[in-house]
Amino acid sequence: MVTLTGLCLNAAEERQITASPRNHDMDNNDNFSPDGRFLVYDTRESIGVGIDNSQSIEMVEVDTGKETVLYHPKVSVTGSRPAPGVGAASFSGASNDIAFIHGPPVAEMAVRGPYDKPNRNGAHVIGDPAVQPKDGEYPMSWLDKRDVATDRPTLPGAHRGGTHRHEYTLDGSRIGFTYNDFLLPQYGRTVGYMVPSPKAPAPASHYFAVLVPIVPKGTAKPGEIEIAQSDSWVGREGAMRAFIGTVKEEDGSYQDSLFVIDVPRTVDITTADSGSATSYPKPPAGVSIRRLTHDAASGVVRGTADGTRIAYSAKAPDGTKQLFVIASDGSDRAEDPAKRPAQLSHFPKGVDAFWRWNSSGDTLFCLSNGAVAMLCAQPGSRFGETTILVPEDGAARKNLVLSPDGKRLALNKPCPANGADGKPAKDYAGRDFLQIFVVNVPETPPQ
Repeated sequence: MVTLTGLCLNAAEERQITASPRNHDMDNNDNFSPDGRFLVYDTRESIGVGIDNSQSIEMVEVDTGKETVLYHPKVSVTGSRPAPGVGAASFSGASNDIAFIHGPPVAEMAVRGPYDKPNRNGAHVIGDPAVQPKDGEYPMSWLDKRDVATDRPTLPGAHRGGTHRHEYTLDGSRIGFTYNDFLLPQYGRTVGYMVPSPKAPAPASHYFAVLVPIVPKGTAKPGEIEIAQSDSWVGREGAMRAFIGTVKEEDGSYQDSLFVIDVPRTVDITTADSGSATSYPKPPAGVSIRRLTHDAASGVVRGTADGTRIAYSAKAPDGTKQLFVIASDGSDRAEDPAKRPAQLSHFPKGVDAFWRWNSSGDTLFCLSNGAVAMLCAQPGSRFGETTILVPEDGAARKNLVLSPDGKRLALNKPCPANGADGKPAKDYAGRDFLQIFVVNVPETPPQ
């Protein structure tokens, strides 16, 4: 092994598994199927800007590289006013159910307009090769209901804008998301969750609720949160959802800090208020929020499967952005030092925006300047011990994800591809297409 600025090198093979001339964007979601056989992705930025112009939800079999189109809208519009736009797909932690963003069907554009953050729904498809497509398509259904009527209250269990970054709990019982409102856009992005319910408004399968009390921009009192985002479940059953909240401080300034929402299993989601054209939606009864940090926090936060710890990024004393770990019942003002944040990483160039816990919560995987790293998160003398699996080499790696069994990592990076004519193919902007690569995790980390 070779020491690189205090880090240990344990080089692992980086194997390319996709090669088709289109993007395979995993979007930093839960892309592995529960058995680790498949990875789901979207094709954004292949023919136009963003998810807006993404044409399909697809999956690839890791061992064979076989790509399967799971969903492709029959009719679409591309360009500056696109629809529907599909993307940001995630597997359930307990089944082959896949959630993804679906913008307005083209048939509804006259009323709804083109794809936009407050103009999208959660959709569902099954990523299972045993399910046979009908007429070349896998069955798609709606997770949530969008209702923007202004002459009556919003339908109970419906939303009035757009859900995004749908994330199942590990047991598959709840779906978390970020949310943007269409009827009352005076407040910023917030977070919510949905659950299967016979009371869900047709044709949705799930009942919708926000999780953070709504505070319009510029109106917060000290301690109130105006924006909630970068959220993720903590624990298998979704009893906690962590997020980065933009909160107003006593001096009138705003800070991005780490918060946790407690959502006990006893919460009745149907007690939530869906709001109206003149009133904001409200969380269900029994939900509460705790502030864990008072210094700046950032990144898509990630919780352990056992629900005890949360990883996030923050500025280290040397000015670089590094990974920190805190107890889910902790605080940076806790009397017990074990409940306070602890800096885990010490990368010379800081940490990138992608990190993942293994199932036992003793290891974190991340990217630093494109290098793939493994960090020991066990409390004690080895806390923060870092192994470089793939050294930095100038490649723009992103969207690092980990298989449920912890044996494989997957990531995106651009790579040359050929079209059907055998000639080099590029995306709409002349760039190499994003491909998927996998890296096997060493069975025994170096001592």
